[in-house]
Amino acid sequence: MLAVTNWLTRTALGLFIGVCAANAAVLVDFQVAQPPPLPKDAKQCTEVLIVHTFGNSFGTPAIANFTPPTDCGPVGSWAGISLNLTVTSNGTQFDRLGIFTFQNTEIWRTSTPEPTFDGIIWTYLKDVTRFIPLFSKPGEFIFELDNLLETGLNGQYASTVTATFFASSPSHPAAKNANLILPISASSNPTPDDNAPSVPPNINTNVTFPDNTVEVYAEIFASGNGNEEFWYFNTANEFLDDLPAGTTFGDGPFREVQLLVDGMLAGAVFPYAVIFTGGIIPTAWRPITSYGALDLPTYFIDLTPFVPILTDGKSHNISLGVISAETDHAINDNWFVSGLVQIVTDTSSKPTTGEITKYEVQPFPVTSTTAVVGAQLGDVNVTVSATRSVHIESRIVSGSGKVNNVVFTQDLSYKNVQTYANQAAIQNVAQTATGTVTSTHNGVTSLTDKYSFPLNINLTLLNPSGSEFSAFFDHSYDRTILPAPFIFGSTIAERQLAGGFFTVASTGNTGNGTSNNTFTYVDTAGNTFDREVSAALDNITSDHQGGSLAGTQPKFPFFPKAQAILGGSVRLPGRRIQT
Repeated sequence: MLAVTNWLTRTALGLFIGVCAANAAVLVDFQVAQPPPLPKDAKQCTEVLIVHTFGNSFGTPAIANFTPPTDCGPVGSWAGISLNLTVTSNGTQFDRLGIFTFQNTEIWRTSTPEPTFDGIIWTYLKDVTRFIPLFSKPGEFIFELDNLLETGLNGQYASTVTATFFASSPSHPAAKNANLILPISASSNPTPDDNAPSVPPNINTNVTFPDNTVEVYAEIFASGNGNEEFWYFNTANEFLDDLPAGTTFGDGPFREVQLLVDGMLAGAVFPYAVIFTGGIIPTAWRPITSYGALDLPTYFIDLTPFVPILTDGKSHNISLGVISAETDHAINDNWFVSGLVQIVTDTSSKPTTGEITKYEVQPFPVTSTTAVVGAQLGDVNVTVSATRSVHIESRIVSGSGKVNNVVFTQDLSYKNVQTYANQAAIQNVAQTATGTVTSTHNGVTSLTDKYSFPLNINLTLLNPSGSEFSAFFDHSYDRTILPAPFIFGSTIAERQLAGGFFTVASTGNTGNGTSNNTFTYVDTAGNTFDREVSAALDNITSDHQGGSLAGTQPKFPFFPKAQAILGGSVRLPGRRIQT
């Protein structure tokens, strides 16, 4: 069951909805997602962490000093924790990346819907229960939202962040959690403006693990930016000259996020393609953002097989990088990456011992690139595929004498087909990334991640200047995940069919968009949620919610809105139209 928003947020939303009633053009944006499965009937303690308006905010995040609450039971004994982000904005502005860092550790990556002239509001509730070890001690809470005000960009993001703690009880036991969480960042003490370091090159963190560590689980944050925002549209270098200049970027569409321990590849990720709200057709993401835009997915790797190496009392190098299928494995600028490790320690203080008994990992995936090039410039069909396998086994002996035989495997597959025609006026991408990741401890499943991320985009430039275009998106996120034995597992199936057209003009941008979303969620605690919601011309046309978590989200009014001159900005692959 889900806790509804706290009194402060309810009051703020109530006031804003009153404004909405008087001004039907105000838009309520949201990402389709499950409500956090937290106990609504538990005692709750809410703290306001940040109230801040982000104007010219590059390198100047909002920072709050946090002290754990003591009126919801002993510190660290909570049944759960949620964060509530509520933001309002109006005017013209790009979508902006937002990063929440606590105790020098990234815990949530988000982005902003693009504002309209009449204003928008959105609220997102984030379950952060797995970070209880961080919230159990005082620390610095940072919300980084780099925004810029200049001619043509006047939108500011007025933001409120609250944290709600749910007291444990016999009916709602304290949440299981790791003993320690450590960051993977550019340094052991990142500054506010490097919370998500940029690659290339790889980031490297020196980490000293407790010598009685018995389990380690890594969580990775990764998202493409700049010339890597539309990485799935990037074309293999050898075929760039077969396309009109500026059509797209090089270094191909394949990306693998790599995690290395002391130079040894420990695991890999074929990432999900998040489309931000200024991407290609901004009107397709109003008021429903693309999946992941407000809560970017993260990725999990079991590092327990490396425990025999990590418990020698010495500092060890943890590295994160992103590679392509090109011969030199290079990518463009840039990806923002960071991570953390959840550490479980033994009841004994004696050092953990053991050995890695099998390590079958190649430094790079197996890839292939083929193409059919037509007689006319801009008629190209390029196919890039990749596979990756990882198999690592270890025998681990804890100080208390327990033996753990660990087997970690990954089998990943990727294919991207790009079709360009009519002098690249037609640009289609069909991509899928699938993976099966499994870790067993003494034969018992400890971590699972089975996913399929199909993506199909059909983009048509409707005039020679490229200022008028249409696009259709078929975007899915299907994933069954168990991040660790002490974290809820879940199965999510999301499909979004969206599209529209957009015209860029000096007198103002115009366009329209439609979206249809089908979403289901079930977790290992038995919570369920489903939602089928559609929108057209910024108006919700149908909305159904079901399951045990349904009806616990705050309800917002939605108002019809005709096609109009739009605020915000638009970006296309390669051409990078910005307004």
